[in-house]
Amino acid sequence: MSVYTRPTRLSEALALLARGGQTILAGGTDHYPARVGKPLREDIVDLTALRELRGISVRAADWRIGATTTWTDVLEAKLPPLFDCLKLAAREVGGIQIQNSGTVAGNLCNASPAADGVPALLALDATIEVAGNGGKRTLPLDRFILGPRKTALAPGELVTAILVRKAEHEAKSDFLKLGARKYLVISIAMVAIVIEHESGRVRAARVAVGSCSPVAKRLPALEQALVGKPLAELSACAQPGHLEPLSAIDDVRGTAAYRNDVALTLLRRSLERLA
Repeated sequence: MSVYTRPTRLSEALALLARGGQTILAGGTDHYPARVGKPLREDIVDLTALRELRGISVRAADWRIGATTTWTDVLEAKLPPLFDCLKLAAREVGGIQIQNSGTVAGNLCNASPAADGVPALLALDATIEVAGNGGKRTLPLDRFILGPRKTALAPGELVTAILVRKAEHEAKSDFLKLGARKYLVISIAMVAIVIEHESGRVRAARVAVGSCSPVAKRLPALEQALVGKPLAELSACAQPGHLEPLSAIDDVRGTAAYRNDVALTLLRRSLERLA
């Protein structure tokens, strides 16, 4: 028989996890659908009562998104245009009921290649804050998700927050996704772009593509190509060679060749929107 616990303090949650063998539950929007019609056999540590892990706050150098912050919380938060890519991604995470329950950190910890939040947070250059009984540590998002359904969390650890540093210049961002239909769909490809600009030119760029490789990837060659360009000329910058880091996958939703073509089209469209 499984044991269900719902701690109210982070220290209590970490003490429970230190025993080993527990499954962490936040929104449960991935956990429960995978177990329909099956008995729950694992012990559950439910984080939804940890108030200290929910909410978005601004600090001197960064923004802090608590681990149990929901996608609806993101949509309703007053955030600068830097976060438009994350808000656009939030609208793609299932329906409203899923957005009300699903959490930002849960989307990362699930580590699906098609997780909607990952490209946006990669483009935001997010850092993941992790806590265990040995203390806290941080690591970049591209070192947190190691592969499909695999993260860098050690036994007894949990994610406490996602940190997004403030932009050095005026910034704006975008997110685009293609699926087999318009709504409530797993993506074939998605792109997220953050542009920092000054005097009509790009000062910094971060570009990420998801659902086209086992893990979402940044495109450093395209980012470098965008720096210094006038905003009005961005869409022409994206070229097929910029997609080399992707190692596009074949699956039931699309071939690798199709994904590469779609990703390039989405990149150009997104850059045109940002221009």
